[in-house]
Amino acid sequence: MTAVALGLPLLRRPTPSGEGRPDVPELVDRFGRIARDLRISLTEKCSLRCTYCMPAEGLPSIPRSQVLSTEEVARLVGIAGTRLGVQEVRFTGGEPLVRPDLVDIVRLSAAAAPGVRLSLTTNGIGLDKKAAVLAAAGLSRVNVSLDTLDREHFRTLTRRDRLPAVLDGIAAAQAAGLAPLKVNAVLMRDTLDDAADLLGWALERGIRLRFIEQMPLDADAAWRRDSMVDAEELLAVLRTRFRLEPHGREDPSAPAEEWLVDGGPATVGIIASVSRSFCGDCDRTRITAEGSVRACLFGDDETDLRSLLRDGSDDEAIAERWRLAMWGKRAGHGIDDESFVRPTRTMGAIGG
Repeated sequence: MTAVALGLPLLRRPTPSGEGRPDVPELVDRFGRIARDLRISLTEKCSLRCTYCMPAEGLPSIPRSQVLSTEEVARLVGIAGTRLGVQEVRFTGGEPLVRPDLVDIVRLSAAAAPGVRLSLTTNGIGLDKKAAVLAAAGLSRVNVSLDTLDREHFRTLTRRDRLPAVLDGIAAAQAAGLAPLKVNAVLMRDTLDDAADLLGWALERGIRLRFIEQMPLDADAAWRRDSMVDAEELLAVLRTRFRLEPHGREDPSAPAEEWLVDGGPATVGIIASVSRSFCGDCDRTRITAEGSVRACLFGDDETDLRSLLRDGSDDEAIAERWRLAMWGKRAGHGIDDESFVRPTRTMGAIGG
């Protein structure tokens, strides 16, 4: 059995069976998908309290002893890059910038997996002080979460008045050469009217903007399929100011559909996670802050790697358990199915 710590009562899941799995080193699943994009959550802590992600009081604290150490994170990055075919690693949270050892994590990870691209998903608060040193340590680029440029709307959505700090972080990332710099905006009813202003701002600064449909991963369980803002509604709003033409995806596994803006070359991306599911092309594998493999964003099945990291197991034993975990990956999130059950973890505890 595999122990899974969620900051909640301990759940136990059976270790996935490898029956039928081909003898290949990559993270292949039963549907032929290969995971080449790794997301590692570094913490459940965050400096914001976005309503679609965290409760007002924050997430339950994970005991420090249960969180992966600097060296353990780097070791997993090395295993992923050298044994499992992972090509890009994204550090997430919570908010990864609250980890005081983040620069060391990036530096050691870059050394453990040469050639693997390292990036960061962040809310941008504090990035103005760390962007340059992170770039020097080996970070390639950043994704900054920013849903609106309206300060009052930002304060209401995030429960914090920190918009200037986010904008300072974005400017610092650009100055440090962390490119391409992307901004992710979650589609919310209260900020939909701000979307065109956000796109205009991004175009002026050469920032790649991507809108994301809200998913049922909020701590308050307020998400409803029939009231969410979907891609079609967003397009209608953006088209009141911009001419948009379909431009496909950067590659088949990329989640964002790209749209040429006013004839290009600039584009805007829309990640229609709910209304236009891209599960069939998913190439992601996830590690929680406690060191468990999470094969699917919406699946609560998790496979513990931390115990192997700490019991003297070699890299191949860890890699093999990781392969078995991904072999059992679900076909899709099934949000529109009557049998759909919301994940136990919220987005802040999973890592984006």
